[in-house]
Amino acid sequence: MGPHPAVAAIRLAVRRVLNDILDEHRPSGAEPDENRTAERLPSPLVLVACSGGADSMALASALAFEAPRLGVRAGGITVDHGLQPGSGLRADEVVLRLRELGLEPAEAVAVTVGREGGPEAAARDARYAALDAAAERHGAAAVLLGHTRDDQAETVLLGLARGSGIRSLSGMAAVSGAGGRYRRPFLRIDRQTARKACMVQSLPVWDDPHNADPAYTRSRLRHEGLPALEKALGKGVVEALARTAQLSRDDADALDTWAGQAEASVRDDTGLLECAKLNALPPAVRRRILRRAAIEAGAPAGSLFARHIEEVDRLITGWRGQGAINLPGRVVAQRQGGRLVIRQG
Repeated sequence: MGPHPAVAAIRLAVRRVLNDILDEHRPSGAEPDENRTAERLPSPLVLVACSGGADSMALASALAFEAPRLGVRAGGITVDHGLQPGSGLRADEVVLRLRELGLEPAEAVAVTVGREGGPEAAARDARYAALDAAAERHGAAAVLLGHTRDDQAETVLLGLARGSGIRSLSGMAAVSGAGGRYRRPFLRIDRQTARKACMVQSLPVWDDPHNADPAYTRSRLRHEGLPALEKALGKGVVEALARTAQLSRDDADALDTWAGQAEASVRDDTGLLECAKLNALPPAVRRRILRRAAIEAGAPAGSLFARHIEEVDRLITGWRGQGAINLPGRVVAQRQGGRLVIRQG
């Protein structure tokens, strides 16, 4: 008799990602060879980021099961944000559970959470900085993250509320980070499946009280917003939102590629952007070129919003002799003799 369907689902998702990592780890042009590859190459190390919650514990268990069967070394990292009493003890408990699963290295990393961008963003920034450092320290090929289809649906709704365009609707990527470091095997698996997998394997699970705290935007969305949507629109909302993320990502990637190819054609011999040629492009392509030019001039990407780009765009499409546009990072955009100049002010 095979494993419970929930356990089979999480293991299959992890197996697919590990096979992708192995394919990338193999030298270019080399064919898989069960007898010789292991001798020729060191086994890649894959870490799981584990909070002790159901999603990441399910992920850790699947990694511990699949990695040895594929010749992959598996370890785990838990990040202690220090935001709750006893967080250090809880992190030590998670490390113990990871070691019981057979993961090595398994370690806890304490971080200091700042205040920039709000509590959720600050905790996320501190967490990823710690995971980046751990991956570098251990020479890991990848770090697995336990984000589920439900997390993806929440991310899409948060992006929709920001009104930042199609890229904000594309949610979390299955592969992200420097060199494709971060992998999210569970983006097609719902939260309930991960929890069920923990239950049938008798894995202890810690439920972070922050996930139920109405002070946090994502928590309110999880416990109030999505249930209200499902009540109004019926079941299947989460799946539809996750599908929207993938479709939006494909569209955004295509438009980014188009903009990259079109950029050279709208610059003059001195490298300045020609307004007439920009005006002939579709708005989605033109605004991507403008955004990229602003970032290259020194505007911080995280502070550059759609409204900023729309103002710059009006220098091209609604030219009435208006003055320079001030952008974040002391960057200034102005029209001069049919050219758009974006530079440090």
